[in-house]
Amino acid sequence: MARVTAAERRQQLIDAAFRVMAREGVAAATTRAIAAEAGAPLASFHYCFRSKEELLRELTPALVDRMREGAVAEIEPGDDIRDTLRKSLRGMWSVTEATRDEQHVLYELTQYVLRNPGLEDLARWQYQRYFETGQEYLQAISDAVDVEWTVPLPVASRLLVSFIDGMALGWVIDHNSGEARAALDAFADGLALLTRPRLADRAGRGGAGPRTASHA
Repeated sequence: MARVTAAERRQQLIDAAFRVMAREGVAAATTRAIAAEAGAPLASFHYCFRSKEELLRELTPALVDRMREGAVAEIEPGDDIRDTLRKSLRGMWSVTEATRDEQHVLYELTQYVLRNPGLEDLARWQYQRYFETGQEYLQAISDAVDVEWTVPLPVASRLLVSFIDGMALGWVIDHNSGEARAALDAFADGLALLTRPRLADRAGRGGAGPRTASHA
């Protein structure tokens, strides 16, 4: 039998935690239940994670990083800002639809940690990770199509995260993908209006900015 590396075991336990929580709820996801779901000895859990809280912290990046990667994969340098936002947000949304159970788990996890004394910081950390990931994505957009944001990047990221967070929750509940995707395109068009050509680009074009939605 091939030896399972620590990194592989950690991933197995993270995947198992998502399955247990999706099926039985966050409160039911004990270390014993997670290890059993992964088909691993309980001792391996404590070898890979110092605590259950450490594993809970891994759930957010496990999903959010996939969503960011889905978005960034659709960014093509030199594209129009509106088209870039539409395509990249659709890429992000494809991951959202493919991970419905995991999305549900993260919403439940937020409420669970807020209601359990001593875990409240995990909810703050969770959303800080969302906001930081949003900033990384928006910066990648800016660099690829030579635009700058007309509002501070943390503000633009909070706007993005708030929209995606609410959209995903609504979709988890009603599964109305058609309306969700139409709303996503409308949001992309609005978000594009918060950009302008970078200063050097504007100077070279006498203030014109054909790749920026607000000048289209």
